[in-house]
Amino acid sequence: MTGPIDFPDRYDEPDQLRDQLRRLLRHRAVIALGIVLGLLGGAALAFSRAHTYISTSEVLVRSTADPFGTVNVAADNQVSMGTEQQVAASAAVAIRAARLMGQADSRAAALESDLRITNPAKSQVLRFEFTARTPRRAARGANAFAEAYLADRKARNEAAVQRAGRSVQQQITTVQAKKKDADEADDKAVQSELDTLHKRIVEINSRDTDGGDIVRRGEAPRGPSGPGWQVLLMLGLAGGLGLGILLAWLRSALDTRVRSAGEARAALRTPVLALLPPEPGEDTLLRVGHLGGDRAETYRALAYRLRTGLPAGAGRVLVVAPRRGAATEEVAVNLAAALTECGDDVLLVDADPGTPALTTRLPLLADASRTPGDAALPDGSRLVDAGTAGRFACCATGSPAGGSAAVHRLPSGPDSRTAVVVARPLLEHADALALAQRVDGVLLVAGLGTTRRDDLERVHELIDCSGGTLLGAVLDPGRRRGRLRAALRRRSGRRPEAEAATPLVELPAQDETLTVSRG
Repeated sequence: MTGPIDFPDRYDEPDQLRDQLRRLLRHRAVIALGIVLGLLGGAALAFSRAHTYISTSEVLVRSTADPFGTVNVAADNQVSMGTEQQVAASAAVAIRAARLMGQADSRAAALESDLRITNPAKSQVLRFEFTARTPRRAARGANAFAEAYLADRKARNEAAVQRAGRSVQQQITTVQAKKKDADEADDKAVQSELDTLHKRIVEINSRDTDGGDIVRRGEAPRGPSGPGWQVLLMLGLAGGLGLGILLAWLRSALDTRVRSAGEARAALRTPVLALLPPEPGEDTLLRVGHLGGDRAETYRALAYRLRTGLPAGAGRVLVVAPRRGAATEEVAVNLAAALTECGDDVLLVDADPGTPALTTRLPLLADASRTPGDAALPDGSRLVDAGTAGRFACCATGSPAGGSAAVHRLPSGPDSRTAVVVARPLLEHADALALAQRVDGVLLVAGLGTTRRDDLERVHELIDCSGGTLLGAVLDPGRRRGRLRAALRRRSGRRPEAEAATPLVELPAQDETLTVSRG
């Protein structure tokens, strides 16, 4: 080639954000899967919380400091709310609540798991939140735990009163014993001490042992707790979209397949000569001269680039793919037709023994239509009707050596016949390298979205090491409908019609010389 061709890449944009969006949108199925998973999660959460109700009761906790002391303590320092919160969540309170609800003590742990106790900031209030499947059960649970906590706290206060009363009573007994042995001078002091102790007994017995007051009783809630199913579905949709975008980004980062002409150029370090437009419908092998459309025009532009790029015109071009699956034969056949339309005498050589001969799948002309200039064609060659493009010759060889020898014997020069050779995949069979050394250039056909970048790098290294010339690449996005029908045909066990067994035509032996002149 005279120089690199800056092929316009429809996927290449200077804006990096657009490029990232395109990479993500290539994996639309993954994004859709994330959205579906998010919606299913939101629906499951909405269904699980659809019958969940929460009722709340609040208890004002009274001081537990000694009210009989002579030193007054500030109210906010008389109650340790953290301790009271732990006591309210204890197993003893849960057992009392279970009994109030008419359940066995063994259900206390299950009830405790549905309870949530909080303490609002800067307050002496305990808030009991009970979760249940029905509104009435939620209200009963919240009130039962509040009453159980107050009952437990009252029992603890009564126990403290009894302990204090026993202690003072012991002191009274001791003082009375001293009074018997005291004289008249000490009798007044002892009597005064006894009066003080009796007064303290009265104060202890008159102490209010209630631990607090219920300032808010739990009521049956009117609706389920938490957001509604609409909000949960929207949250599931948003979460699923985020999950889908994350999965698509990971898939794009880990994907090694060629997705654009820029990636192909970077891997091959050669220009992309053509980017075939996708066209729905059945695969048509020969389009140039018979059918119109953007795909046929792309083949004509490819032929023009090859004729102007090579020093001696189109010369001898090897059309090959890295692996099976690319539209190698279609590119070679339409390239031959496009070169014929440009006025060249073209010989299409099928050097791929693994597929049926191209001569059985192309519109052929009768042998009577041969001209004197076609006498120098290889034995077994046939003329192909390219419609308005004209006609070109096509021959098949059963062995790679025959194809290499045939290409080697084709004379080069301004009056020579242009040769387009189709070979087996380069990375699967080494015979294509022998052909690459005997042609003027190699045209690589790669599938867009199916060929991996490391395969393109290996192809570049092999052709460079073998001494061949890599002209450029042709990217084919493929046809979805054709792939689907081919997959269904393989699944049903049917063989394509083109796979009918046909004998391959041998090229002349290596000791024969091919002389081709323009007809």
